[in-house]
Amino acid sequence: MTTASEISRHYTSGALLARLEARLREDGFDPARPTFEALAPYDHFHGRGVEATEDMANRLEVDATDHVLDVGSGLGGPARYFARRFGCRVSGIDLTAEFCEVARHLTSRLGLGGRVSFEQGDALSMPFDDAAFDGAYSMNVSMNIADKRALYREVHRVLAAGGWLVLSEVVQGPGGEPDYPEPWARTAATSFLATAEETRANLAAAGFTIESERDTTEDALAYSARARAVVDAGGKSPHRAVSLILGGLAEKAVANTGRALRERRTLPIELICRKAAE
Repeated sequence: MTTASEISRHYTSGALLARLEARLREDGFDPARPTFEALAPYDHFHGRGVEATEDMANRLEVDATDHVLDVGSGLGGPARYFARRFGCRVSGIDLTAEFCEVARHLTSRLGLGGRVSFEQGDALSMPFDDAAFDGAYSMNVSMNIADKRALYREVHRVLAAGGWLVLSEVVQGPGGEPDYPEPWARTAATSFLATAEETRANLAAAGFTIESERDTTEDALAYSARARAVVDAGGKSPHRAVSLILGGLAEKAVANTGRALRERRTLPIELICRKAAE
């Protein structure tokens, strides 16, 4: 089994759409007529969920005429958020076929099929033309990609001159290796964490200039505390994507994520980068 197939298998358990629809019914929503708000706890898989998506979008200037790339698009929550908020076109690519199928279904249900699309494929060899996009983002994806320099080169290729890239990443911290499973990997065999320094070097080697960088650990810990308080008060967690996708593995994965954050074994960072203008 290849590394790519192992990674895809980690995220694929079958019947994902049926499970999501059952969750929506439990929440009191009609799955045939989902709303953005009803889907938000489930379709933003990355850390801090839709809060992180909104936070990232707040730091960008996106025009309605822009074409934006989502690298590792998952169930499509961020892509639909960008299209709804900015009126832009968004193309997503993800390695996991089931994610793409569910993302297309939800996008159609929400009436965004004309502006948001999803391709199943490898982010190291994307089926897009050179300079096809005005901007790109990737949220908690490169942990599954060993050759990060190749990833950043490929994103650089498909960006127009002057295009922006936002990376919301989990990197290796000074506290040692994390315990597994983590939400992105069952074992260390499919986890490829780089340090923040290595990430900066790889981006520069691919041709990007880093305009800003921030450590979002405190944001992540505060979000986790708020989510815990909601659950302790008898409510549902505001971020239910991990349990939806990973099922019985989720509880241990989430516990390991929290411990890794607290012990600084992993660090969530966000970098805003730019391809040189010609």
